Amino acid sequence: MTAILSRPETPRAADRHRLSVVGGLAALSLDAMASVAYGPEAIVLVLAVAGGAGLGFTLPVTVAIAVLLAVLTLSYRQVIAAFPDGGGAYGVSRAHLGRRASLVAAAALIVDYVLNVAVSVAAGVAALTSAFPSLLPGKLWLCLGVLALITGVNLRGIAESARMFVVPTAVFVGSILTVVVVGLFRAAPAAAVSTGSAANLQTVGILLLLKAFANGCAALTGVEAIANAVPSFRAPRVRRAQRAEVALGGLLAVMLLGIAALIGKFSIRPADGATVLSQVTAASLGNGFGYYVVQFSTVVLLALAANTSFGGLPVLAQLLAKHHNLPHVFALPAERQVYRYGVGFLALASALLLILANGDMNTLVPLFAIGVFVGFTLSQTGMVRHWFRTRPRGWRGKAALNGFGALLTGLAAIVVTTTKFGEGGWLIVVALPVLVLLMESVHRTYRRIGERLELGRIPPPPRPNRSLVVVPVHTVSRLTRDALAAALSLGDHVEAVHVTHPEEEASAREFVEAWERWLPDVTLVQLHDERRRLGEPIVEHLRRHDGCHVFVLVAEVEPEHVWQRVLQNRRGAVLARALRRRSDAVVCRMRFRIGA
Repeated sequence: MTAILSRPETPRAADRHRLSVVGGLAALSLDAMASVAYGPEAIVLVLAVAGGAGLGFTLPVTVAIAVLLAVLTLSYRQVIAAFPDGGGAYGVSRAHLGRRASLVAAAALIVDYVLNVAVSVAAGVAALTSAFPSLLPGKLWLCLGVLALITGVNLRGIAESARMFVVPTAVFVGSILTVVVVGLFRAAPAAAVSTGSAANLQTVGILLLLKAFANGCAALTGVEAIANAVPSFRAPRVRRAQRAEVALGGLLAVMLLGIAALIGKFSIRPADGATVLSQVTAASLGNGFGYYVVQFSTVVLLALAANTSFGGLPVLAQLLAKHHNLPHVFALPAERQVYRYGVGFLALASALLLILANGDMNTLVPLFAIGVFVGFTLSQTGMVRHWFRTRPRGWRGKAALNGFGALLTGLAAIVVTTTKFGEGGWLIVVALPVLVLLMESVHRTYRRIGERLELGRIPPPPRPNRSLVVVPVHTVSRLTRDALAAALSLGDHVEAVHVTHPEEEASAREFVEAWERWLPDVTLVQLHDERRRLGEPIVEHLRRHDGCHVFVLVAEVEPEHVWQRVLQNRRGAVLARALRRRSDAVVCRMRFRIGA
């Protein structure tokens, strides 16, 4: 007979803590949205090496990136339908490329999520200190403060964090679209940068264009986050997540292409002390109120872009833990549907990176975007195998689309890695296999534990066995009485064990006299140890009782106030640790509350 102790939360009540389409865009797309601030600039910085001829290819390179974005959006829309449990590249790779490939994808995603938090926070603080130079000496503390704030918000639940970020996201998207629309209708200056042409292509060179393409692909980081966090959406989860993915791809493509068009129209070039987006905004809206709205919303969104990782990594870590590749603690949700251990790991790892880089964005950026293209490529390749295996209607076109995407993202991964290897990219190249080896080690450990526990087998029926309850005692008191009373209700036979040491003959004699006056009708065993040890004599005594179940009941005082813990002698903790390490006894720690 099974007793129901509590009523489970209804699906409608649980959905209160999950995401709508708009909430999904706010919680999971900030990374991709914020890349508008540095993606076009990354292209311009590379093409400016070739002068005006190179800058003329800004729009064609951005069009190529937009094509790749469309391919990725459509692909991840299919990933969401095929893998509603989330995981994105990890889920696809695990199903179609094998466990080792899935661990590579997971490692790439973990690295990208952690770097996204560190880069986004550092970028937001860098923009703030540029506006207020007096804050520069406290840059690192500002980074850690922003990180703590975002972590605290996400520990309250992803839906709650999404509601807080809806307004900043809407303001940023609205302001960027305003810049694009107004700029397209505004008259261009007389001398404009020439557009890319076949004659200029030979001057610029294919390798430079590939490098510009690879740099600009930093704008695609975060596109996969929605597919990784499908379980975070309200029902119907798949449909809502697909709509959010398409909306993200459409908005990002429009903003990137619009800004690229304005870069060519207004002859924007790299300039010290002014970002490309800042120059485009000034050319489109002037230096009035609209300009400061765009700049301020960009600062806010860069700082909040870290929220994408807080939405995606905990869900990915939960899946990895479920498949025994991470400690199972990462699969434990809190009451607000938050995988708080994943949130905690992400916050600590990002804080460590910020401390090592002293909050400097430029130190972290060279590490960015390598891992995500590894995940993109594995995901696309896995989806190709998915279509070949399932063969639904129209599968050839879908497989061709994913194959083309795999080719493009694989090329981008190679170019990004080679061009950024000497700038710190080698750390990612080293980190990925190290993470894979660690997850392999965790998996092997869980497999060995499962074999010892005979998981998957039906064990023989349980049979009762003789039991012994041992109670370490030090004085005759109410604590001793309560501990022995509890022990008598647990086992067939109870022993009170008293350990004595040299130079304690007087106190040992007083204890025995008090015991004999009390007469609790419990066997008293006295153990003498010349080395003044506490736990080991009891461990050696327990070895004499082989063949029966042994329980050790350790009685401890629970102080009325937290500060009183410093007054405790920690005897119970020392005993429990020694018994757990060196014996098979079941250790029970009984708390006696002073305030009760």
